[in-house]
This record gives sequence, C-alpha cells and structure tokens, in this order.
Amino acid sequence: MNAASGGPRPSVLFVTDLAYEARGRRYCDEDIFLTSRLREAFDVALCHPRDAAALLEGFDAVVVRNSGPVLHHQEAYDAFRVRAREAGARVYNTLDGRADMAGKQYLVDLSRAGFPVIPTVDRAQDLGLLPRADAYVVKPKLGADSVGLRFTKQPDLQGAPDGTLLVQPRIDFRYEVSFYFVDQDFQYALNAPHPDQRWVLEPYAPSTGDLEFARRFVGWNTLSHGIQRVDACRTQEGELLLVELEDLNPYLSLDRVPEETRDAFVARMKDSVRGLLA
Repeated sequence: MNAASGGPRPSVLFVTDLAYEARGRRYCDEDIFLTSRLREAFDVALCHPRDAAALLEGFDAVVVRNSGPVLHHQEAYDAFRVRAREAGARVYNTLDGRADMAGKQYLVDLSRAGFPVIPTVDRAQDLGLLPRADAYVVKPKLGADSVGLRFTKQPDLQGAPDGTLLVQPRIDFRYEVSFYFVDQDFQYALNAPHPDQRWVLEPYAPSTGDLEFARRFVGWNTLSHGIQRVDACRTQEGELLLVELEDLNPYLSLDRVPEETRDAFVARMKDSVRGLLA
C-alpha cells in the first residue's frame, strides 16, 4: 500500500466491536457514522479487535476506536501492540500515550506530583495520605467501565498486593465535564449536569480556566497523534479535578453535539490521520 501524494487513496483498518453493549452509549452508531465519513478520504475496512493483529499489515494505518474495554480481550490487544511495533504499523491513536492506554498508574503519578486530580494511592503505606471522606472508591488499576469498582467506609486495599488496586476518596461533585481533543487541538466539551446520569450529556462552554486545566493534561501526555478525552468533576467548591485521561479509545458522544461541531471534528480527525501517514 502507498499513501504518497498522487498514489492510491490511503487504506485504513478501523478496529471496533460493533456488538459491544456499553451502558448509556451506542458504540456501534458512533463508529458507523465515523467510518461513513472517513470513507470520504480513505479506503476503510472494519475488523474486530481480536482480528487486528493478523490484518494490520495490509493497511496504511490502523484506527482503534470503540473496541470495548481492553480487559475483555487483553491477550489479543497485547498481541496487537507487539505486532504493530514489529511491523512498524501506523496506529491511531499512536501507541506512545501514557494515560489510560498504559493503565491507571498515571493517576497515582499525577497525584504524587501535585496535579489537580482526585487524590489516588495504590499502596497500603500511602492510605494515610488520602483526605478524610465519608466514603472511598476502590477499583482495579487495569479496570474499565466500572468493572470491579466498589465503595468502602475506610480506605482499604483489603489485602490486595500493592500496585494492583487504586483507592480514592469519593468526591461530592456538582457535575462531570469532558473535554475532547484531536492531537493538541481542543474540539468541544460536554457535561453531565446530573451526577447519577454520567452519559446524559449536554454541550458545555468551557471557560479560559477550564481549557487551561484540560490542556495541562493533554500537554503532559506523550501521545503523538490521536483523540484524547479529559474527564473531570466539578467539586462543590468549584474546583476541577481530573477523573480520567482517556487516550486509548475514548467514546466521543458525537450524537450530543451540533452538526457543525461534528463536521469540524471529523475534518480535524481526517487531517490528523493524514499527518500520521505523512
């Protein structure tokens, strides 16, 4: 395959699990829409994440999108990463991110470094560093979609080996807000005004301070090309705290934004994939 200017159109292997059922989200609808628009610029073929390693060498680029939590196909995903590196494949998002792509260790690291994140520890000896709270959240470091998450009255790893679980205070927040970026460029923001309805989202007009907050984490990350979603919560005191920096396959909630915002996002994504191929 050849993506050079004047040659055939670049080919894209689009990795998705159209059958995956996510709470409050329609992965399949979003990826059907995205592939329909990417076909305006690329030759596109879809495959399941379990098939990506075997197929990737036949394409100019591999775009990993709504493939579901990696923990459901961890062995296949690990094999894909190894094969992609061996083959020198162009993968989008690029495999150099250090946020969710690499697990949840970054939350511990950012917390230790004093970034505005929900305080997070992963060792029994550090439990005393957490602020006092009415309840605490315990979740697997390699978890996703709230799998394995539980609440406790006291910060407790319950005998799990250090480094396998995360412990955080349960934050009494006003609402959650997500900021969406392509490469380093902000695209749009959405917020969930009701804390108990995470995926009932509305367009959100971020302040200058909000964007500075989100850009700080995008700048911290080492992702060369791709889509990032910065998830944060607004505390009762008005502070934003990072909940998650999703740099693997962030759901985009494109059905929640105006058509012109959707069109602008797709155009920027096309340019980003072209930049990966340059």
